[in-house]
Amino acid sequence: MQDELTALIAKDLGISELPAGEQQTLIAQFGEVALKAATMAVVAKLPEGKREEFAKLAEAGDPSALQAFLAREVPDHEALAKAAVAEEVARFKAFQAP
Repeated sequence: MQDELTALIAKDLGISELPAGEQQTLIAQFGEVALKAATMAVVAKLPEGKREEFAKLAEAGDPSALQAFLAREVPDHEALAKAAVAEEVARFKAFQAP
């Protein structure tokens, strides 16, 4: 399943022609960038007073508490995160284009 997922991501990013090692490296780097972009998009929608609470929940590592917090404070957080990741995919593809 991991190989299939990697192949799908590589295809989506337009890097499927690269050697497997390079694909893995680029996918890992892209994942970090995409996660940061998604997080920043969601945090930007939080009221100032709620950002510290978000940071504490994120540090605590309790995904269900964080999910509940985001559902309450930023109801459209999933759409925001997906849009941010899609934007990063587009930027990556533009950067990779000759």
